[in-house]
Amino acid sequence: MKISARNQLAGTVASVSTGAINSEVVIDVGGVQVVAVITNDSVKRLGLAAGKKAYAVVKASDVMVAID
Repeated sequence: MKISARNQLAGTVASVSTGAINSEVVIDVGGVQVVAVITNDSVKRLGLAAGKKAYAVVKASDVMVAID
């Protein structure tokens, strides 16, 4: 896989919750959960299921930083 995004977090799919059009995919990345909403077609095309290895790819301009 070649991709320009530098924020690639390797993890394991914890769960996939399928809706009418989109699915919520939860990826466990070292004890932290990253959640994404993608189309059901993408879930099928990627073969996503609990226990499967996957990457959470985050575009730098979409990351928000906060403090208490």
